[in-house]
Amino acid sequence: MRALLFDRQLKMIDDAPLPDVPGDALVRVSYAGICNTDLEIIRGYGGFTGIPGHEFVGVVAHSDNQNLVGKRVVGEINAGCGRCTDCQAGDPRHCSDRSVLGIKNRDGAFAEFLSLPPQNLIEVPDSISDLEAVFAEPLAAALHVLDQVDISSSSRVAVIGDGKLAQLILMALGQTGCSLTVVGKHQAKLDLATRSGADVIKLNADGSEHGALPGDLTRERFDVVIEASGSPTGLELALDLVRPRGVLVLKSTHHGLATIDTSLIVVNEIHVIGSRCGRLARSIALLSKGRVDVQALVSRCLPISDWAAAFSEAASPETLKIVLDMSHGAR
Repeated sequence: MRALLFDRQLKMIDDAPLPDVPGDALVRVSYAGICNTDLEIIRGYGGFTGIPGHEFVGVVAHSDNQNLVGKRVVGEINAGCGRCTDCQAGDPRHCSDRSVLGIKNRDGAFAEFLSLPPQNLIEVPDSISDLEAVFAEPLAAALHVLDQVDISSSSRVAVIGDGKLAQLILMALGQTGCSLTVVGKHQAKLDLATRSGADVIKLNADGSEHGALPGDLTRERFDVVIEASGSPTGLELALDLVRPRGVLVLKSTHHGLATIDTSLIVVNEIHVIGSRCGRLARSIALLSKGRVDVQALVSRCLPISDWAAAFSEAASPETLKIVLDMSHGAR
């Protein structure tokens, strides 16, 4: 099969073997999204080699569960051992022996086919388009913040970053009626963020505040600050903005280290929460109700044959989501 293979560099190959994991379902990939984690992987994040990609929608080509064959699906990306306490409780996201689609010990979605356990697959209703379904996994990650932190209409929340994940977090938080502020550097992305009801603080390229826009970083302190900038410097800013005894949620994954003054966490008694994958059933339900406009985040959809241009565009600070059409040009 045709696939994008990463082994110190990313390249297209035409002779990748079909996934062959006993018990797994085989899914023909229709579309796959490029996210910041994919960009970090090709910079060395996690030491992954193989086929990256974890945001996808496709059609089940083969499964021992015949009810799945022919169904349009998305998938939970964590595949656990099935034996540990976490897996037995139905949550393999922290199984110590888990594989993670396109991220850890499992080939991913930048290929004609991928494999996942049948229980990981979730059928996509007809009310959701393929391009919307591609966002099921990252939207679930955004919604997971609401599983971890009590956010209500009285909460004051800031999101650091204006990229793909930050925009989805704003859409998720917009469902709560909370007071929302987004801090970013790109005017077009900040304009899009206002659709979620967010006030805007624009930063200059050096991180200083830009002009007399709503908010003042010298005075503002927030109950909850969510760091989703994808940059090591975002954590320092987030720590400056959270109020004493507030909550700091870390969403960014990046190759490299962030330097912060941990004494601020101690002195101000900040609650720090790491936040990763969410449940796709929740994002599918939200998408099916038409409550979020994820297609507004699609900058371009390119055929897999144009993968080099796709990754180049995805890395541009002005770009939001680049989606790969995995069927176009496939054999």
